[in-house]
Amino acid sequence: MKKITRRRKTKSAHLLGVGLDDADGHKRLTSAEQFTIVGGSEETHGRMTETVIKTFETLKERGKALQAVEPKELAEIIQQSTPR
Repeated sequence: MKKITRRRKTKSAHLLGVGLDDADGHKRLTSAEQFTIVGGSEETHGRMTETVIKTFETLKERGKALQAVEPKELAEIIQQSTPR
């Protein structure tokens, strides 16, 4: 009788940022392997992109992957990474 080998599903994660304050009609899209930023004014889009990049830098410093971090910890990292 053959053994059935089951593979564990690999968790995946992706951050999505959506800017809603686009008034100039310009279409903005920034994406990478684990995040996508869509829309927003030039300022908002830039701030969201900076926040996500800093978030991934912090995760790397902590030795954690996006799919492995708890939602509460991720929210704290994002808040700390947000430019003032």
